[in-house]
Amino acid sequence: MAAAAFSPARFTAFLAVLATFFAVGIEKAHAEDACGELITLDVRDGVTQSYALIHAHTSNPTRGVIVLMAGGGGNLALDSRGCVQQLGGNTLIRIAPHLSREGYATALVDAPSDHKGLDGLGAFRTSPEHAGDIGHVIRDLRERLDVPVHIAGSSRGTISAVNAAARLFGAEDPESVMLFSPITSGRTGGQKPWVAQTVFNVLLNDIRTPVLVVAHKDDKCARTPPGKAPEILDDTMGEREQFVLLEGGKPNAPDISPLKACAGRFPHGFGGLDREVTELIVKFLEDRR
Repeated sequence: MAAAAFSPARFTAFLAVLATFFAVGIEKAHAEDACGELITLDVRDGVTQSYALIHAHTSNPTRGVIVLMAGGGGNLALDSRGCVQQLGGNTLIRIAPHLSREGYATALVDAPSDHKGLDGLGAFRTSPEHAGDIGHVIRDLRERLDVPVHIAGSSRGTISAVNAAARLFGAEDPESVMLFSPITSGRTGGQKPWVAQTVFNVLLNDIRTPVLVVAHKDDKCARTPPGKAPEILDDTMGEREQFVLLEGGKPNAPDISPLKACAGRFPHGFGGLDREVTELIVKFLEDRR
């Protein structure tokens, strides 16, 4: 059988198909490698505020976007792919993929560029400047997605959440605020004065949007006693308010200290209850519609 004649045109077409194949493969690999869309905003003179936007992964339209404020120092150390390098065990950071599958986009808010030190947000959480930074994020999300914007905080992130909800208005005002293991007990006389801060340092009666407060019955963290969590709703003026006390999940370790009990894997961080927390958020937001 005679060999097929070499055709330059066919060879060029083959190379073009091969190049397209590899380009698609590389693009897919980059997409799979990314955690979220990293967005950086200019918020104050010489200061930037970054967040990672995780889009909803459903065939239906996006139902809303939830601004997530982590606890601890609040420094997620987001990299260029929008991936969290620190505080990945935080309740809200863990459930972001679950919320995405439920049709909600999420915005993982990092500490601003001027609060990347050891204390992270520290005393800054109650400041008007911090609320303003979050306001920039909320405004940006509304312009990008044109959907309702909510805010949720866990542990020390609850201070940031109520600070924003109390101070912001108009295009920057969140449409609801959700608090998980809220900081209700401070410690005065400590080496770092800001550890005395709680959600009660904010003018809670300025909050008029719907409020959800969630605690865990077995939370042993010294700063988040579950018995004080419902007192938040005595001060807020939300048009709809709800308190939920969860049980179950991963138990505390035997003889756990009040400090170690503040870890995300224990009841304080609703360890083992990611699906339940996700469903609670979705139900709260859907009941408002």
